[in-house]
Amino acid sequence: AAFAKAETHKKNLHTITLYIGAARQPQYYEYMLSLHPKRVIFNPGTENPELYSILKENGIEYEIACTLVLLATNQY
Repeated sequence: AAFAKAETHKKNLHTITLYIGAARQPQYYEYMLSLHPKRVIFNPGTENPELYSILKENGIEYEIACTLVLLATNQY
């Protein structure tokens, strides 16, 4: 049942927002791609050109922005 619930979340996931630096991101690449997000937000300090390329190759949008600012200004 837990696996089925996880699969449902994968279908409905829209945005991943990153707060971990580029050096620690590679271990999450495969997992992030498996979630099939519509977009990934890179918060300040998380910028990663390597991951930008991977996302682009997989048809996933990305944004370099502060999630809290986006939320506060209704741009999320």
